[in-house]
Amino acid sequence: MKKIYHLSTCDTNKRILKDLNLPEAFIKQDLKTNPISKAELEELYQFSKNYEALINKRARLYNERDLKNKDLKESDYKNLLLEHYTFLKRPVLINEQEIFIGNSKKVVTAAKDSIL
Repeated sequence: MKKIYHLSTCDTNKRILKDLNLPEAFIKQDLKTNPISKAELEELYQFSKNYEALINKRARLYNERDLKNKDLKESDYKNLLLEHYTFLKRPVLINEQEIFIGNSKKVVTAAKDSIL
């Protein structure tokens, strides 16, 4: 599978997409217009083996709900990811059997190397 979950309204995501210069084979899913489904989330979990790794802990809703001070379990993280697109750390790129989560320079560089 070759797919990227991103947010088209995010300048950082736009910059990363431009930088990655993804081949046509990649499916681009804009989370704002096409939120992640339960099946897609399960697919991401198969790669990451951890819902918490997929959580955007800098999301406005995460901070507003003071979730950092709550004892969240994997099922809680899963429910948050299904509840609202902002909880998913973005972008999430899947290239065959590899997953790249987030926008850190290290992750983006590794994703770019994987594509090449």
